[in-house]
Amino acid sequence: MPTAVPERSTGLPGDAPRSTRTAPTGRPRELPRGTTRAAASIGALAVCQAVLMIGIGFLITGPARHVWPMTAEDGVNRGLERLRTSTLTTLSSIGSELGNTGTVIGVTLAACLAMIFIPRLPMWRQVSFLALGVALQSLVFLVITIAVDRQRPHVHRLDGSLPTSSYTSGHTGAATAIYGGLAVLVLSRVRSPWRRVLAALLFLLPVVVGVCRLYRGMHHPTDVAGGMINGALSLLIVGHALLRDGRVSAPAALPEVPEAARAERLPGRVAVVVNPTTVDESARDELRRVLAQHGHREPVFIETTAADPGGGQTARALDEGAALVVVCGGDGTVRAAADQLAGSGVPLAVVPFGTGNLLARNLGLPLTPAEALDAALGGAPRVIDLARIEGDGLPATHFAVMSGVGLDAAMMKYAEEHDRAKALLGWPAYVLAAPKAMRGPRMGLSVRLDGGQPLRRTARMVLVGNTGALQGGLRLIPDARPDDGVLDLLILDPRGPGGWLRTVSALLLHRKRDGEEEEGQPEFRTFRRAEFTFDAPEPREIDGDPVGTGLRLSVEVVPGALTVLVPNREG
Repeated sequence: MPTAVPERSTGLPGDAPRSTRTAPTGRPRELPRGTTRAAASIGALAVCQAVLMIGIGFLITGPARHVWPMTAEDGVNRGLERLRTSTLTTLSSIGSELGNTGTVIGVTLAACLAMIFIPRLPMWRQVSFLALGVALQSLVFLVITIAVDRQRPHVHRLDGSLPTSSYTSGHTGAATAIYGGLAVLVLSRVRSPWRRVLAALLFLLPVVVGVCRLYRGMHHPTDVAGGMINGALSLLIVGHALLRDGRVSAPAALPEVPEAARAERLPGRVAVVVNPTTVDESARDELRRVLAQHGHREPVFIETTAADPGGGQTARALDEGAALVVVCGGDGTVRAAADQLAGSGVPLAVVPFGTGNLLARNLGLPLTPAEALDAALGGAPRVIDLARIEGDGLPATHFAVMSGVGLDAAMMKYAEEHDRAKALLGWPAYVLAAPKAMRGPRMGLSVRLDGGQPLRRTARMVLVGNTGALQGGLRLIPDARPDDGVLDLLILDPRGPGGWLRTVSALLLHRKRDGEEEEGQPEFRTFRRAEFTFDAPEPREIDGDPVGTGLRLSVEVVPGALTVLVPNREG
């Protein structure tokens, strides 16, 4: 039976929406920060996208051309040809025009101009997302049609002969990019109760275009599906670089804080712990401006080193009387600082400059550094739990987010071995490392929770979470909260492709089986103290940093150990 736990608190904010600010008049606009990194990420992932789509095209036109459903495609096109009427032909012409080059360019320009010139709408990041998403789809489409030569269906074609290959459908791909991109912006930026209806209609338009292209005899069904995949991948790649991780951001124009209010803002010495490999001088100047606007005019910057990722610097700041510690780096730097701040009562302000930035995500902070610091300083101090962990070859330390054994630790180890890919791609580098990590055998282990009887398990991955959210909005551990006084355990043991599909489905749909062991389903438990014993040395990670292999781990919660600054709830 699972151990009874206290009722979970909901005191910390979820993903707080970013405040929309306009640049002050009379000041020259600075170039957006992070442009080079975002462009490199988009370029690298676009190459992967093109290779994937071309590979699918070669498969369709090569080894799979005699395999269902490819053998049934001609029947679909002939069936639609027999259904033609003058009315349907007219309607299909209108629907097809929604994905025509001229229409897509016009809609893109109109939407971008509206976002630029209409007051109170999102500005240039959203404009860039839409324009680049459409452009990337078109570029990859051209590369695909050059590489893959596929004849159009053997039916009467209502639009005549076109110079490009049948694979993929350019109309459908362009429609997916523009109307899908608009739907994403509507869902993320519009506050009207009708936004879901409008987004659903926009998502439906590429389907309409695809059906019309099939009806008019211009493409095989797999060509239309390929176009939708190409358009969706383009949005995903550009959105990751410009929206989800906040890599590119126009300099924030922060409001002045009244002089009377500044005296109430955490008076005393401010230490800023920075990772010099990710925080350059221009970023430091931006942070100084934000601190000054909140009354902190003489911050002391302390750089981390390869040998000391933040713990020693934080200890030094505490010895010198810091009243606030601002940590600028990834989850590893934040963890090292939190380990030293545990129990001190000195507040921590997290400024995300890393790959995953999981603690920032779980605290509801924006992922653009200046916005995150502004939100933290304008918010309130809250106490959260930490987890104390130790094992063979692992001295006792604390973590704030998650610690894992098995698959996730192996993925992070392989990603760390390819620093260039990690720096270029960001967190997707961990995903690319997954196939190599999955080749390892499953592990055998025993776990004792809160002094109970040992539980025997086999697993691909064991994860202990103080928080539950990952990148992309995925809540890997749905009920994990950083201030509930317990830790959450997730054990994954999928077997075969079907098992992986069931596991992924259960995680995405938040289907939990608390304390139940069922093959192919995630197992969730909560505890205050856990002791793990593994049959063989297994890879381990703490807050995203590999910490070597080992046979034993013990983890326990330290309630209310860390004070953090979190944004105020809006509304």
